[in-house]
Amino acid sequence: MIEFFSGAVTAGYLVAAGFFFHFFRKTRDRLFIAFTVAFLLFALNQALVGLFGVTTEPQSLVYVLRVLGFVVILAAILDKNLLRRSG
Repeated sequence: MIEFFSGAVTAGYLVAAGFFFHFFRKTRDRLFIAFTVAFLLFALNQALVGLFGVTTEPQSLVYVLRVLGFVVILAAILDKNLLRRSG
C-alpha cells in the first residue's frame, strides 16, 4: 500500500512540474523553471524512497534531493525579489 501512495505522490509532483514548465514556456519567467526543477527533484526523491523502501528518510542520502529542491525554490524566490528591487 505504501508503494501505491508513493507512486501517487510521485505522479502528483510530475504533474506539478508539468504545469510549472507550461507556465515557463508562456512567460519565460525563471521562477517557473526553478519550480519545475524543484518538483522534478521532489518526484525523483519520492520515487527513490518508494523503489528502495527507505524507512528512515532523514538519515538516508535520498533526503538530499528534497533539501536541494527547497534550496532551488528559496534561491529562485530570492532572485525574483532581488531582481525586482534592483530593476
